[in-house]
Amino acid sequence: MGRNDIELVAIANVARDDAAFAELVHRHQARLRAFLRRLCGSEDLADDIAQEAFIKAHANLASFKGGGSFRSWLYAIAYREFLQDRRREKAATRLEHALKNDAAHGANTNTSIESGLSMDLRRALMTLDELERSALLLCDAAGLSHSEAAAATNTPLGSIKTYIGRGRKKMREALSGAPPQKPNEEQTIVELKGVPHAV
Repeated sequence: MGRNDIELVAIANVARDDAAFAELVHRHQARLRAFLRRLCGSEDLADDIAQEAFIKAHANLASFKGGGSFRSWLYAIAYREFLQDRRREKAATRLEHALKNDAAHGANTNTSIESGLSMDLRRALMTLDELERSALLLCDAAGLSHSEAAAATNTPLGSIKTYIGRGRKKMREALSGAPPQKPNEEQTIVELKGVPHAV
């Protein structure tokens, strides 16, 4: 007779037995993915969330106390991942509205916002460096204050303000079609003063 879920969790956790966890994945992945596909309405997104749920479950096996079923614990993880994805989607929508407004009222007020802005917006976001993009999304999309964003990223408050200002300027330029302006070397050195890591 095969081992039950609780036994497999104990073996995977205590003995660091990857085969035991692989058995748990094999046992639950089809139903979890089916649940998530109905929840998300997207097969690709559901598969991504399921994969992330199994990764988090594996990393946090020690926190599973066995009071309930492994299946319900796994589904709770997957559902939290789903909710986080929804929050990210809403944040991206808020950012899109903020940037449309910014572009419409910025330096080029006569620039028309094309219907394909979503793709343009994504392209423009990808032109930012990771720190600029993170700061901009945390503050303009997720609604965090500069101080909260600084705490979340473990970055000095002054640096967060710099990243946001630089990111907004680059986004306006990208969305208006204006050629990006390169900062001179002296400005870059001043902006990076006090930043605890290389950019």
